[in-house]
Amino acid sequence: MSYTGPLIDAHHHFWDVAMLKHPWIVPQPGREMVFGDPTPLYRNYLPDEIRADAKNWNLVGTVHVEAGWEADDPVGETSWLEELAAREGLPSALVVRAPLEDPRVEAVLEAQCRFPRVRGVRYILSWHQDPNKRFVARPDWMQDRQWLEGFKLLGKFGLSFDLMIFPSQMADAAKLAADHPGTTIILNHVGSPVDRDADSMARWRDGLRLLAQQPNMRIKLSDLVAYDHDWTLASLREVTVACVDAFGPDRCMVGSDFPVAALHATWDEVFGSFDRIFEAFNEDERRAMFFANAARDYRIDL
Repeated sequence: MSYTGPLIDAHHHFWDVAMLKHPWIVPQPGREMVFGDPTPLYRNYLPDEIRADAKNWNLVGTVHVEAGWEADDPVGETSWLEELAAREGLPSALVVRAPLEDPRVEAVLEAQCRFPRVRGVRYILSWHQDPNKRFVARPDWMQDRQWLEGFKLLGKFGLSFDLMIFPSQMADAAKLAADHPGTTIILNHVGSPVDRDADSMARWRDGLRLLAQQPNMRIKLSDLVAYDHDWTLASLREVTVACVDAFGPDRCMVGSDFPVAALHATWDEVFGSFDRIFEAFNEDERRAMFFANAARDYRIDL
């Protein structure tokens, strides 16, 4: 390992299966999601587990991203995580859930912001023409009037937005960013390049460059293996370099997406790959991507 400095994992999830709050990870025979069979995810993943996975790294902080907690109780997940963080020291920052399409969402945002570690909101928008790949039932939330009214409130509360989409939605996302320049938008999982043929990858790279034109956009180098199950260092390098070329080292941050990424790679494989790929960058650039950019954008004071 050539990078020995501080690391912030900018994207991970915690859950306790005994709480019965994450219905999507409960095993269902024959179910297959875009990232693979979720059955192995039905296990506790908590601060002790992430520290064990990261034992060879200088993990100093983490960002928890909403983990599919029961949709009718988004503040319940935040309350549980705040208690967990107060007791265990992780996570350092929270990206929470809020029903932006609901006319009453302002009250939910007010409740979420009473918790000191809340930094942003994620609303999964990933729609694909293949029903087996999509996460949501409709493709047009970023044009929905009520949803946009909810999105505007993020600025009022000083919250960032974690953006999870497929490449076909990048033009809409670029307009969203342009229309709301005061809101930091952080693209999850390198924009989810799920279709790996040459034309699809070219469209994904074009979409990255379009998004990167907006100064309020950031990108997470997270869970590359979700869409590249038979990955090699070369295949991860191709995707990672395209992201850094588009956004620059000052707008990229690394994230594990554990435990989901553990379906296809170990922690050391994920971050060891970044370590090898980042050898081409200087020390300040590497520190930015491993640590400083996440600390800045999620306001983590260490």
